[in-house]
Amino acid sequence: MDVRKLQKIAVAALEDIKGEDIEVINTTKLTSLFDRIIVATGSSNRQVKSLARSVEDKVREAGGEVVGVEGADTGEWVLVDLGSIVVHVMQPAVRSYYNLEELWQTKPKRAAKAAAEPDA
Repeated sequence: MDVRKLQKIAVAALEDIKGEDIEVINTTKLTSLFDRIIVATGSSNRQVKSLARSVEDKVREAGGEVVGVEGADTGEWVLVDLGSIVVHVMQPAVRSYYNLEELWQTKPKRAAKAAAEPDA
């Protein structure tokens, strides 16, 4: 399945269950393991599990493959591996602590901020 189509399906599945702060990160220039990371927040372990299950179900309905799911037993951080896309669904405290968005950005926030500041 095309990565853009798979991305749309995964994001729509997260939006259907009211996932918050959904962010898609293009990792094609950073790693050959996968093309995208999708990060979303769920307010409770029950919602995190539901968000991950929604992604699994919608991808399978569309004929896509779910390679694996990790963390569904606790619901604090569930990873859904779709092959070319890895979906991370986390509770707010876990997402804040691990800060995957900054880790996977091509420019760290500190470097981007320093580059944007005019010379004095």
